[in-house]
Amino acid sequence: MLPGVLAIAGGIIYFAEPAKSPPAFVPGHAAHLTGRHTRGGLAGIIAGAVLLIIAVTTARAGRRSSRY
Repeated sequence: MLPGVLAIAGGIIYFAEPAKSPPAFVPGHAAHLTGRHTRGGLAGIIAGAVLLIIAVTTARAGRRSSRY
């Protein structure tokens, strides 16, 4: 569940910050650009949502199987 939350947080940071603002170790850092990383932000949010859905589904399946 944690990777999903972190991916969504990273995606939001990509949307919120200009391309020159993230630290240099963040993929896609470009000191000369003034735009935003829309594709990277969207990919992070989608990946995070998918990971959260998988985590919730697996947790529910585990609870159901342990009841019987």
